[in-house]
Amino acid sequence: MSMLKPFRAHRPRPELAAQVAAVPYDVVNTEEARALAKGNPHSFLHVGRPEIDLPDTVDIHDDAVYAKGVENLRKLIQEGTLFQDEAPCFYVYQQRMGDHVQAGLVGLCSVEEYENGLIKRHEFTRKDKEDDRTRHVTAQAANAEPVFLAYRAVPYIDHIVNDIRKLPPAYDVVTPDGIGHTVWVVSGETVIYELVHLFNGVPALYIADGHHRTAAAIRYGQARRAATPNPTGDEPFESFMAVVFPHDQLKIMDYNRVVKDLNGLTPDAFMGKVKEKFEVALTDDRSPKAPATFGMYLKGSWYELKAKPGTYPAADPVRGLDVSILQENLLAPVLGIQDPRTDKRIDFVGGIRGMDELERRVKEGYAVAFSLFPTSLDQLMSVADAGEVMPPKSTWFEPKLRSGLLVRMYEG
Repeated sequence: MSMLKPFRAHRPRPELAAQVAAVPYDVVNTEEARALAKGNPHSFLHVGRPEIDLPDTVDIHDDAVYAKGVENLRKLIQEGTLFQDEAPCFYVYQQRMGDHVQAGLVGLCSVEEYENGLIKRHEFTRKDKEDDRTRHVTAQAANAEPVFLAYRAVPYIDHIVNDIRKLPPAYDVVTPDGIGHTVWVVSGETVIYELVHLFNGVPALYIADGHHRTAAAIRYGQARRAATPNPTGDEPFESFMAVVFPHDQLKIMDYNRVVKDLNGLTPDAFMGKVKEKFEVALTDDRSPKAPATFGMYLKGSWYELKAKPGTYPAADPVRGLDVSILQENLLAPVLGIQDPRTDKRIDFVGGIRGMDELERRVKEGYAVAFSLFPTSLDQLMSVADAGEVMPPKSTWFEPKLRSGLLVRMYEG
């Protein structure tokens, strides 16, 4: 079963929604966040990236940063930029990027279900990032940004959500990147009961994007539970805010690689080693069109690389992934990239930036670029179901959720 509960969200006054809505904290650095929020006191970046309101000399992990986040969140509430719904609700959050549309339900998910493996992860977290988000959650006593979860689609849930989307929305915002963000408030007791009951029949939820936000909410809940005499399991800290999407609506983009040098090899010698595991041909297609096929940009030309039969275990949910095939057959043995998490010679480029970005990076100093076929939702769920984790930088989800449209305060 999967718990999904309604809650009383804090959310923007409709006329301020476009000003409040902000990119997630982890897709911009401090300088970018400061530029985006400049002249806009309502931007939720003042909560997610509160260091933008402090001098440059202040370390981003200084106590003053977390205190500023609390101050900024409270200010948005006290000044009426954010108000709270009177009764617990669900919320439908729809995103439109070009022809792609996805619609999920926003509600509260269970800390205990994560602990019991019913909310499944597919990647490791970094301790420094996890610590940072835990301090934000603890200081603010809030889920300021939702976790992005997926579930195997249920037709009747789709039917209910589609009916809700026919009604007038609370917000309909197009952000500067051209992506539409539309929110409906679901307050009817009957439909709330139906949705709670239907999700009780969903066997598992999967973290799509937001492993660090999830880990922070879990750590906060566990700490509060340990400090609470005779906890009942129904306390606010036993749940966290998430958007849950049906898996067949989600879009995973390619997550590509660029490497700074050829590990001491000449281009000809490098190409010779590549051909040991891959069939290589010049191509005009910069993006691969099938799994186990890669694009490679080297010395101003694009090549198609097809992994030779027997070079990877296709039935293995992790080692059969394209990111694993490239890592185990080329990046590690040929280019010497043994740990892509820590090796400074490799960088990762989200597919939203396009193939031109790969060419630009090579022209400006990197030696070689690789384009990958996107990981599928089915692959992600298979890895999670097996209790395994993917290699780093395996998935790039678009569009990104906007922060500030829905906020969950733990108390109240």
